[in-house]
Amino acid sequence: MVSAVDRRLIYTASTLRSVAVGLTGVILSLYLSTIGASVWFIGLVISLGVAGCALGTFLVTWGAERWGRRRTLVVLSLLMAFGGLVMAVTTQASLLALAALLGMVNGMGQDRGAAMTIEQVILPRTAADAQRTKVFAWYNLLSDGGHALGALLGGLPALLRAIAGLEPLSSYRWTFVVYSLLSVVSAILYARLSQEVERPLHETPRPLSARSKPIIAKFSALSAIDSLGGGFLSSAMVGYWFFKRFGIDEALLGPLFFGVRVANALSHLGAAWLARRIGLVNTMVWTHLPSSLMLLAVPFAPSLPVAVTLFILRECFVEMDVPTRQSYLVAVVEPHERLRAAGLVNLTRVTAWSVAPALAGSLMGSLNLSAPLVVGPALKIGYDLMLYRAFHRIKPPEEESRRRADHPLL
Repeated sequence: MVSAVDRRLIYTASTLRSVAVGLTGVILSLYLSTIGASVWFIGLVISLGVAGCALGTFLVTWGAERWGRRRTLVVLSLLMAFGGLVMAVTTQASLLALAALLGMVNGMGQDRGAAMTIEQVILPRTAADAQRTKVFAWYNLLSDGGHALGALLGGLPALLRAIAGLEPLSSYRWTFVVYSLLSVVSAILYARLSQEVERPLHETPRPLSARSKPIIAKFSALSAIDSLGGGFLSSAMVGYWFFKRFGIDEALLGPLFFGVRVANALSHLGAAWLARRIGLVNTMVWTHLPSSLMLLAVPFAPSLPVAVTLFILRECFVEMDVPTRQSYLVAVVEPHERLRAAGLVNLTRVTAWSVAPALAGSLMGSLNLSAPLVVGPALKIGYDLMLYRAFHRIKPPEEESRRRADHPLL
């Protein structure tokens, strides 16, 4: 079993990474708008950043065991630092696009990078089955807490302009330097992980079992639909919508997304509590549906306070499926299949994510500013209904044990 020290190192490093991601979710579109980029190019850069995350996830899924989990986590963090530094020193469109891709500069405001795939394989080995969802709940609580702090830090450019008298472009550049420093510290923490985080010697590579193949295939396909819907709702694009619809800038967007991420973070512990009572799949579906309905109402809000209230209420529920989904997936496959299962599902999620922001930017520019806030929730509602139909009868070990204890004749 992996030690609690390694778990705490992963918690801390992933939290710092989430702070960096939350920061770019607020400032990336505003920075690109400041240098004169079109809404189409803003969407393209966000998509390229997520495409970089998808490429990283693909490489990690098939190569992390050969390269070493610890070493791979360090390299991924340093690539993020590289992307932030390029953003800080140039305004050339081609270099910005390249930095977003290779540096995995995530403007979504939520961490869905390649490092998560490795962390999701290590964390289940730090606890028994009965505690697995709780471990993932704390992991995601800290991650969203990092997103919240990052969103609050998104107000740093405005603070630098007010206190230090910096020009807008300089204020954004110094903020990207902070982003890079956070990534470097994460790399240092990953380098301190013990050898125990690597693949156990008895877990030799084997083909996916006949039972696991359809589970992973269905889960991946449905996850792509969910992430496509989520990709229309990146923090950068939602922030741009609030900026254009109500005229608010990062000075207000930072605190708004801070409140959003705090709501996300607190919901994870609620998800673990609820899952013990109604099951993982039920928790995924019956918390996700109302959140999509709330978001559908946001474009029709008559004022900023109403729109903000609906948006934050939505965020109190929307992330409750994350720790339950992660816990469920690694529970219903064999231990030696976890990296490929998590990798394939994350790959489909991040690939769908990478396509959506560019589509959202096009819809905003050519159809209607609020179009992504309608298309995204509609896709998510379809995902919830199909997920329940496909998986509500497939139980993880702890739920199957409880079911047999309650019904000994089964």
